Amino acid sequence: MAERTHRIAVIPGDGIGKEVVPAAQLVLDAAGASFGARFEWAFFDWSCERYSDTGSMTGGADVEELRRFDGIFLGAVGYPGVPDHVSLWGLLIPIRRQFGQYVNLRPVRLFPGVRTPLADRGPADIDFVIVRENNEGEYSEIGGRLYEGTDAELAVQQSVFTREGVDRVLRYAFELAQSRPDRHLTSATKSNGIIHTMPFWDERFAAMAASYPDVETDQYHIDILAAHLVQHPDWFDVIVGSNLFGDILSDLGPAVAGSIGLAPGANLNPDRTAPSMFEPVHGSAPDIAGQGVANPIAQILTGVMMLEHLKEAQAALAVAQAVERVLEAGTVRTGDLGGNATTADMTAAVIAALDG
Repeated sequence: MAERTHRIAVIPGDGIGKEVVPAAQLVLDAAGASFGARFEWAFFDWSCERYSDTGSMTGGADVEELRRFDGIFLGAVGYPGVPDHVSLWGLLIPIRRQFGQYVNLRPVRLFPGVRTPLADRGPADIDFVIVRENNEGEYSEIGGRLYEGTDAELAVQQSVFTREGVDRVLRYAFELAQSRPDRHLTSATKSNGIIHTMPFWDERFAAMAASYPDVETDQYHIDILAAHLVQHPDWFDVIVGSNLFGDILSDLGPAVAGSIGLAPGANLNPDRTAPSMFEPVHGSAPDIAGQGVANPIAQILTGVMMLEHLKEAQAALAVAQAVERVLEAGTVRTGDLGGNATTADMTAAVIAALDG
C-alpha cells in the first residue's frame, strides 16, 4: 500500500487545547498507520500566551504561512487576561476569511452510552448538523463608537449579508441535506424583528429551495427554534443559519447531546482553494487546564472530520467507530460524562478500540 502524506499545521492554542490536541494526534497517527496515511505535523505556537508576550496572537507572523498545508488542526483559543475579541479577531477570524472557509460545519449526535439532559430521548432522536455561515453576517468590523466615556456614548455595529455569501452557504446546506437520508433542511431566521438582512436571507432560502425540490424545507425564528431544539430535537436534520445564529445553535446542540466535550467542528473551504481548519466547539476551559482531565473526544472527532476532508475515509470511519465503542461501553468516562478518567485514559481507550 502506497503511503499518503498529509502536511498539517497544528495550533494547540490555549488551555486544554494544549492537552487535547496532542491526544488527538496520537489517535490520528495510530489510525493513519493502519490505512496508509502519514501526517507531517508542523507546530505553531499561536495563542493568548503569545499575545501576552508580543502583543500579537501569532507573534507577528502572517497567517498566510498556513496556506502551504493540507489542513489546519486547532485546539482552542482564549484565556483570562486577554479579551475574547482579541483572541477571536487576532487569529480565528483572519484564518477563516483569508482562506475562504465560509462554511462552519458542526455535527450534533447523541452517542449510545451518553446521557442527555432531555428526558426520554435516545440516540435516534438527536442526530443533526448545523451549517453556519462563517465569513460575513453579524460578525463584521464595520461600525464604531462615538463619545466614549460620556453620557452620549453610542456604539454602531453593521451586519453584512451579500447574495454571494448567503447563496454559497445555502447551496452547501441544501447539498448536504440532499445527501442525507431525511433530506430535510431548516433555516434559522429572525425576519419579524430584523427588518432588512433576515427577509433577504429568507428570500434567498426560498429561491435556492426551488433548485432542490427533493429537499423538504422549513424555517423558524431563532427564538422558537432554540426552544424546539430542546423540546423536539428529532424534528431536525440539517440546520442552516447566519454567523451569529449558527454560532449560538452549535453550542446549544451539543448541550442537548450530553456534553460540549463531544462536539467536533470544521471551518471548511468547500472549493478547496485553500486549507480548511478543524477545531472543536468547546473553548479553552481554563478552569480545568493543566489538570489532565479534559475530554479529548471532541478533538478526536474533529480529527475524523479532517480525515474525511482529506479523503481518508477508512481511517475516519475507524476512529469514529472506536469512539462509539468507548462511549457505549462506558467504562472510561471523563468528568464531563460523570466519570473520573483522565485525558490520557480516554485517549488510550480510543486507540485500543481502533482494532475493534
